[in-house]
Amino acid sequence: MEHPQHPANVTASLSDYISTFLTQHISPHHALTRLMYILTRARYARWKNWQIRWFIKRYQVDMSIALEADAFVHPNFNTFFTRALKPGARPVVHGDHDIACPVDGAVSQAGVIRDGRIFQAKGQDYSLETLLGGSTERAAAFMGGTYATLYLSPRDYHRIHMPLTGRLIETIYIPGRLFSVNPRTTRCVPGLFARNERLVAIFETAAGPMALVLVGAMFVAGIETVWTGPIHQHTLNTLKAWDNRADNVTLQHGAEMGRFNMGSTAIVLFGANQMDLAASIQPAAPVQMGQLLGTHRQ
Repeated sequence: MEHPQHPANVTASLSDYISTFLTQHISPHHALTRLMYILTRARYARWKNWQIRWFIKRYQVDMSIALEADAFVHPNFNTFFTRALKPGARPVVHGDHDIACPVDGAVSQAGVIRDGRIFQAKGQDYSLETLLGGSTERAAAFMGGTYATLYLSPRDYHRIHMPLTGRLIETIYIPGRLFSVNPRTTRCVPGLFARNERLVAIFETAAGPMALVLVGAMFVAGIETVWTGPIHQHTLNTLKAWDNRADNVTLQHGAEMGRFNMGSTAIVLFGANQMDLAASIQPAAPVQMGQLLGTHRQ
């Protein structure tokens, strides 16, 4: 699915490649991200209040929908960043076949997984199998299926919610780089989402298997889920998979499933002939958690 008006479909220029090389390829991704982890969890009041005040002004954060309207009661910047919203601030679609958008943000790309490849940007795609940790068996469940890549900007709500009610089958942590996931880097870095660090959660749903892929990025100082808590990436240097079938973890439609501690990208995957994307899910379209992502056919 290509839409020429979307920035991610514009061919990268030479200046884009040079800028990306200087700011991304030679940056010490993990060291900078560990530093961000420390800075965003500091509890020194003057420091964390300055961070919060600057961030609200810089990104025009709407605090009127926050559950806690006083941003400065948060003990550190990270708890402010992952703040809860007021009940009803993000209504969740509730039709029998409705699939909810899991995050606030913007559509990067969405469409059909063709020949085991997922479209990233004009001239760029990546392997479904690599995205899911190199497992042919995992990838087989989504061959010919549907995907939606959703980019979260710094100002967005950073909790991740369930598109459908699902029973957790497997969790996979995959180490990798921490390239930025902004549109320019997406145009310039081949296979970016299958190269960055990521956490994959696979669920059994009414629409068959569903995967939520939480992609790390520069300064994303931690991904967490409601069943694992924070994933301490700096202690995990190799791929690690957990079989969750015996854990009896079932999350309801619209329930929180995880958080990005700093912003990034979520990729939703469904199997072949299982769901139809909503007409509104087009590249560059803004989305909110809970709106219609698509409908399932079962």
